Amino acid sequence: MEQRHLGRTGLRVSRIGLGTLTWGRDTDEHDAADLLKTFWEAGGNLVDTADVYGDGEAEYLLGQLMDGLVPRRDLVISTKAGSVPDPNRRVDGSRGHLLSALDASLARLGTDHVDVWHLHSYDPATPLEETLQALDIAVASGRARYAGVADFCGWQLARAATWQLAAPGSRARLASTQMEYSLLQRGVEREVLPAAVDTGIGLLPSSPLGRGVLTGKYRGDAMPPDSRGASAHLAPFVEPYLDDTASRIVDAVTTAADGLAVTTLQVALAWVRDRPGVTAPVIGARNAQQLTAALSVEALSLPDEICRALDDVSAPVHRYPDHDWSTL
Repeated sequence: MEQRHLGRTGLRVSRIGLGTLTWGRDTDEHDAADLLKTFWEAGGNLVDTADVYGDGEAEYLLGQLMDGLVPRRDLVISTKAGSVPDPNRRVDGSRGHLLSALDASLARLGTDHVDVWHLHSYDPATPLEETLQALDIAVASGRARYAGVADFCGWQLARAATWQLAAPGSRARLASTQMEYSLLQRGVEREVLPAAVDTGIGLLPSSPLGRGVLTGKYRGDAMPPDSRGASAHLAPFVEPYLDDTASRIVDAVTTAADGLAVTTLQVALAWVRDRPGVTAPVIGARNAQQLTAALSVEALSLPDEICRALDDVSAPVHRYPDHDWSTL
């Protein structure tokens, strides 16, 4: 698998990442082992997790698999901290919580460092400088090799990146940001992507297949019984993308796939993988068969005319201040 630099750093990662959101909950040890081995054998190295995935079980399971299935040195492990299971707060970006969470993640993963450590979300109740200092301490202490953020809007990302760049000898520059990005969700193009590109931050898109909708499995009101849309706890996650707008985009992707003699999954994934500013979409496959289907996109590059057609049909409505007010 082709590799790309993560933002403006020397770290190289596979241009498709493996997500572990369901590990330890919907994905058991055997399926997780198959997923990791399939990914590794295909040349993938970027594995993304978080301390809240499966209440820590995802990290623990990944650590167990690294112990004997896949060499730790062959993987770029990314984890996240900051989300908390507290309905009254949900995010804790305090330095004390973040560093304690990192130590707990390292213990579950069974390693002395993670390759990329992300803040899981912006905490408006904690000074940003304090939150970012946790990243600096983690990198300076060797517990994290690189630092990033997730789910920061445009001004938050620009402010954090600029703060880190203001003292290059003592602060760890942000290497990456994780945000949802697909043909069904292009909101990051408004401000997040321009900020990321300008400050040298690589984008790691989550849900690059539109929460599974872009595979075409839900066309015509279909609801496969083993799909996330039919799952009691994941149905609300999928439901927002089962509207008429999404249906038109899926139809366009299907038409493109038919014309290229490939799958809708391949078209949708190739589109987001090769967008400007993107380093590596993160795929959350349920089993090795799904992952193999996603990894088959490696040999596909979409023709320019197909990209333009998909851009047009999925274009978000951005007016003022994105365009000159005099043209509106």
